[in-house]
Amino acid sequence: MVAVRHGARSMNRRAEPEALRRAPRRRPARDASLETIYDRIFSAIVEHRIAPGAQLVEEKLCAALGASRARIRQALARLAHEGVVTLQPNRGAFVAEPTIEQTRDLFELRRMIEPPLVQQVAKSIDRAGLMRLRAHGNAEAAARRADDRRALVRLSGEFHLLLAELHGNALLLKTLRELESITSIAIHLYDAPAMPACRGDDHAAILAAIEARDAAKAARLMLHHLNEVESCLRLEMRQTAPLDLHEAFA
Repeated sequence: MVAVRHGARSMNRRAEPEALRRAPRRRPARDASLETIYDRIFSAIVEHRIAPGAQLVEEKLCAALGASRARIRQALARLAHEGVVTLQPNRGAFVAEPTIEQTRDLFELRRMIEPPLVQQVAKSIDRAGLMRLRAHGNAEAAARRADDRRALVRLSGEFHLLLAELHGNALLLKTLRELESITSIAIHLYDAPAMPACRGDDHAAILAAIEARDAAKAARLMLHHLNEVESCLRLEMRQTAPLDLHEAFA
């Protein structure tokens, strides 16, 4: 019986084309992790590599990210839960498009949260926290000198999240992360193309107030900063850009 099975295998192998017999047997490609897929799509959106309202076609995402459709769908569902993506029945997934009213509401909410947040950080921050803020400030300054818009957009948002992390309230950090993500999309949608997400040396001034333990000044500067960012948005205009998913994830 063993000889019969061996003979069958031999006949089948002889029936294969010569190129296939010599080619190495490839193992199936490993699917990228959900966290990796989520991070790459999230980063491409908040770094303004994918425009608001762009359709996130599953087949194209699979090809661009080397991921299975199941992984892509899981990541898109998570992004939709956070408000970064909208899922439309029978149409698919799209990058969120905050309306003018939603954008104004967004900044109103951030004005309620962030000035008192930074005020508390200025009162309670320790040496390690100051070192982290200074390192981040140096990275922002370097990105600004290099005119690296993509890095500057990312670092500008991360400055606000770092303050929330240093505050120590996990729920506050989660909330601000979602607000910051949608703010980045709104800036992409309504901002002048040549303008960065956060202007000038606003973050440096806030950091200096924190270093001086001047909590009231830090809060005032944060309020001014949020007002300034909102005032620079052109809420009567919408910026659009062509979508190339392969280029976005290059």
